Amino acid sequence: MIIYPTLELQNGRCVTLHRGRLEEPSIWHVDPVETAQGFAEAGAEWIHITDFDAVDGKGENAALIERIIEQAGCSVQIAGGIRTRDMVENWIEKGAGRVVLGSIAARDPDMVKELANRHPDQIVLAADIWQGQLMTDGWRNPVAITPEDFLASYADVPLASVLITDIDSDIDQPDAQLGLLSGLAGKTRHQVIAAGTVHELDDVARLKYIPNIAGTLIGRALFSKSVDLAQALAVARPEPERRAEFI
Repeated sequence: MIIYPTLELQNGRCVTLHRGRLEEPSIWHVDPVETAQGFAEAGAEWIHITDFDAVDGKGENAALIERIIEQAGCSVQIAGGIRTRDMVENWIEKGAGRVVLGSIAARDPDMVKELANRHPDQIVLAADIWQGQLMTDGWRNPVAITPEDFLASYADVPLASVLITDIDSDIDQPDAQLGLLSGLAGKTRHQVIAAGTVHELDDVARLKYIPNIAGTLIGRALFSKSVDLAQALAVARPEPERRAEFI
């Protein structure tokens, strides 16, 4: 399972949000580039970056993200407010390993499918779930299609992965969180990245054994030091197969 240490950016700063409330960020007083480099030095192969200013439509952190891509020392997956074909192409040209598409994937599936066929294994489909509903526009607007039908509509598309965010995950119901992820992961042939469910190291261990979960984002837990990245990476590694003992 791949661990994606996560940087969420707002006004050039590292932040985390409570249930997607852009107006109430927790601000972490760290340098985003140095933090990304620290993730890579700890052994991370991927970093996930979400641009909350782009989500809100009131700005962007593009120049900062470009610096991270150039200097982090590992692959970068980018999300947040990517709503046009040109934006997708631009990020891929600038070296992004993967681009995450959510709202535009619900509004213009033909364009997203075309992009995925043009850039196989570089487009990640995002499904943000709130109380069983698929949400768009920074978790603010529900759409009519069910999460299951949304995933099924991309069944034959060469996606890199499907990123499933459980927006309810701040509540203290870990079994319910894993039930949502397990159910949706079983309904797609694509590998699934979980988001919003890791609060402590044991959560990584639990996710590891859910079929079709191939990765997880970890953000707030790293900044609050509830989870140590090196330990999370160690837990996520495949277990060595037992060798048969010969007498």
